[in-house]
Amino acid sequence: MTITVIQWATGGVGRAAIEGVLSHPELELVGCWVHSADKAGRDVGEILGLAPIGVRATSSLDEICALEADCVVYAPLVPDENEVAALLRSGKDVVTPVGWIYPNPAATTALVDACTAGSSTLHGTGIHPGGITERFPLMVSAVSARVTHVRSEEFSDIRTYGAPDVIEHVMGFGKTPEESLASPMASLLGGGFRSSVRMIVAEMGFAADPKIETLQEVAVATAPIDSPMGVIEPGLVAARRFHWRALVDGVPVVTASVNWLMGEEHLDPDWSFGEAGERFEVEVTGDPSVTLTFKGLQPDTIEEVLVRNPGVVSTANHCVNAIPYVVAAGPGIKTYLDLPLIAGRAAPEVGAAISGDR
Repeated sequence: MTITVIQWATGGVGRAAIEGVLSHPELELVGCWVHSADKAGRDVGEILGLAPIGVRATSSLDEICALEADCVVYAPLVPDENEVAALLRSGKDVVTPVGWIYPNPAATTALVDACTAGSSTLHGTGIHPGGITERFPLMVSAVSARVTHVRSEEFSDIRTYGAPDVIEHVMGFGKTPEESLASPMASLLGGGFRSSVRMIVAEMGFAADPKIETLQEVAVATAPIDSPMGVIEPGLVAARRFHWRALVDGVPVVTASVNWLMGEEHLDPDWSFGEAGERFEVEVTGDPSVTLTFKGLQPDTIEEVLVRNPGVVSTANHCVNAIPYVVAAGPGIKTYLDLPLIAGRAAPEVGAAISGDR
């Protein structure tokens, strides 16, 4: 059976998701929502710089809700719960990288009601958060006993992040330490990472304090540093660290961390990525202790970002590959804990027919 899919938004993740749907043997793209008026009415293939595919974009929520489809990949820059509820009420499952990875039941009553009304399913996913910080640590923890600490951590050169305005005005780079620490970045990141930490705490049975600790650190330039937003002068922020920690008697038992550096030179403190370089890392401390390192999710150069950012593509792929499993699930909000193992699919040139039975 072919699963019909609508793509919501055509930013970086949205474009990669469309490519993923087009190459997936079980999926068919039948609709696309776009934010800007100049994209509305255009063929989706044309928007992506591809050959026409016979699917026209729309900027109307009502048109999307009226369209017959099984699932929506909801990937706007900022989520709108009312939009998600409308999609769910229209009978469409929703897979999204912008929230609801492990939501608080008390805060999702409206969405649960929408799932019930539409007999539909909502699943939050992604990479970081959305995989590196909860799905993969839980998987790795299965080979350990007597676990005392679970750590997931990102080490990225932020010079390859192709959004200079976001780097400066949201992430707080190039600002004084006081301005940077007061930026909205910790709050914007915190919802997802705190949910990830809570999922690990709950599933693994840590007797942690309900309040997740949030910590921020900054490093400043000691010499001029070239960056996508211009030169960062000495004394201004050129690296940031964030930590979300669940504590038992004041001791961390689950930690999710982010390390963003404008390179490894001219920083105070003298931060670096370490010998392993840029990576995502999962560590489970127990019997035995296990470390899992992910390479390839960060671009090597700024030029590569302009063509294809592997981190963005992997986020989209995690959404797309979840669709068959979400469509097969019952109504409601489903997390990784509720779904079976999610797998990718073979490339068309080496793939075989996929059975509908799992």
